[in-house]
Amino acid sequence: MSEYEIYSYDVFRRRIRDDLRLVDGVKKSFFDEEHVEQFLNAVKRDRKNLAEAVSDTNILELMGVASDGVPTLAGLMVFSRYPQAYFPQLCITAVVIQGVSMGETGAEGERFLANQRITGPIQALLDEAVDFVRRNGRVKTIVDDLGRRRVKQEFPPKAVREAILNALVHRDYSIYTQNIPIRIIMYSNRMEIINSGGLYGHISIDSLGKVRPDTRNAALANILELLDVTENRYFGIPTIRKEFEVAGLPEPVFAVRRGEFIVTFFNDFERGTDVIANQSMNASLLSFCKSPRTRSELISFTGFSPNYTMKLVKALINAGKMRMTIPDKPKSPKQQFVAMS
Repeated sequence: MSEYEIYSYDVFRRRIRDDLRLVDGVKKSFFDEEHVEQFLNAVKRDRKNLAEAVSDTNILELMGVASDGVPTLAGLMVFSRYPQAYFPQLCITAVVIQGVSMGETGAEGERFLANQRITGPIQALLDEAVDFVRRNGRVKTIVDDLGRRRVKQEFPPKAVREAILNALVHRDYSIYTQNIPIRIIMYSNRMEIINSGGLYGHISIDSLGKVRPDTRNAALANILELLDVTENRYFGIPTIRKEFEVAGLPEPVFAVRRGEFIVTFFNDFERGTDVIANQSMNASLLSFCKSPRTRSELISFTGFSPNYTMKLVKALINAGKMRMTIPDKPKSPKQQFVAMS
């Protein structure tokens, strides 16, 4: 295991709270005092037992904003006017790619159709990132049977907001990942939202949105709940799935790969099979399967759920690019999969 993998395991076992680590050298004069006052009023309104017993200074300490006058990382990310002065990479980078894989360029060799580094406190990161997706996403004009027109955005706005908010609230804020920004990558057929930190605790990919998970950054989530930025009721992923179902779009894919959590939204502008929508992953799978691989090895390699991984494999088999080593016994526990030579 790598040093980071060992740390990630230890974080949950020992209940290490990276959102509560103190940030020495931060000047509270750079805090947005109006925003702090808004938060204190929210605590006094919604946490009356706490507010009636202690001072404003103690409220900020008990709620994880500061300790002995030193801001926590959660306090910095929410209340500082510019957290990136201390942590330049705790931001969001957002790009629009020409094709379906990184490295494809436009007619004049341009690598990005749009490229933005989004900075500021969490609320600004959220709003500006959602706006980036809205501005750079494609739209359709749909005319119903009565001649009424409506505009359909590439991805459901509510789902986009939930996915970006989840990345901001649940990312790993440890010293191991503080130099890695959240990334939004918009391809021609999909969008990926990537944040550092895999799944926290004992939850699995298949149980996302179905069971109550442990919270990696509980203080941060609580602060944002009081500021009405998040509900903090674990409805994010169910909301995302429902929004895509209503919009008639392919089901979102959630995956963990190499210590990162990845949300993939597919659009319907280049409607096709999942093989087309996942060209880069299919190429990787075929390369990985130059030697026979088991089902569990494939699932571990992709980071996707078992059902989605085998859906990709089945499509490759149907396309004549992969085969089973025991074709007459598809469900054999000894079954392996190998790329066609």
